[in-house]
Amino acid sequence: MSGLHAVRRTVAFQFGRRTFATVREAPSFRFAKPLLWGTCFTLPAAFALWNAISLDTEPVSDSVVDPDTSIQFPKHLRVQSQVPLPMYSLLGCGCRTVSFLGIKVYSVGFYADMTNPRLKDIPKSATPEEKIKFIVDNTTCLLRIVPTRNTSYSHLRDAFIRTLNGRMQKNIQDKVMTIEDATTEQSPITKLKSMFPNSKFAKYEPLEILVTPPDISQPRTLIVRDLGTVSSTWVATTLFMSYFEGLGLSPPMKDAVWKTLKGVGRD
Repeated sequence: MSGLHAVRRTVAFQFGRRTFATVREAPSFRFAKPLLWGTCFTLPAAFALWNAISLDTEPVSDSVVDPDTSIQFPKHLRVQSQVPLPMYSLLGCGCRTVSFLGIKVYSVGFYADMTNPRLKDIPKSATPEEKIKFIVDNTTCLLRIVPTRNTSYSHLRDAFIRTLNGRMQKNIQDKVMTIEDATTEQSPITKLKSMFPNSKFAKYEPLEILVTPPDISQPRTLIVRDLGTVSSTWVATTLFMSYFEGLGLSPPMKDAVWKTLKGVGRD
């Protein structure tokens, strides 16, 4: 077995257990190709990172308060690991509401590595939709989800799976995804579904979901704290983009991110 495959197996095993704890609290222009991981990290360092990382998200700055829930989100988060990682910057936060009941389910914050040099390619004149897609496609991003009440992981899981299946059906109808590609993505969707336990998702207990930067040699990885990893660029990016396409899973968070992105980009 090659050293690379051995590391991959170790990473998968590591994320089967609790691997990080938290502190409570159609474009009008073309961008260049997504930034490859090697621009930020060497490939061996990247694999060492996910092998040794503890993914303790440590608040390192003042906080922003979600006005609908009073839940605080640090303006910056640092993921602790033996390999240096970029600082994650909060671009916006807001509440996820079950519309037909009007119940506030959780607050969510969207973070990204805004120090990534590739992001300098974003024109300030680009639309918010274009900017957020470029950010998700080109750098590492993080979602911090904080329940407003005791709930269960199965509720979050079911919402994610419905979202992914809905996006897949739409992509097939719009002929931007083939039946063969959709069949291939069923395996990572099934794995994501199996990762979530039928246990309590405690009130005010943060859950972080992270997507790794692009890497030409392998799919991007979706990392869910305590629960595991899924290797699928489509699943990872589609899940993150579901918060911004259409009304988004949290319209207040989407609006907050849009306001932040108005000042992002080169003239």
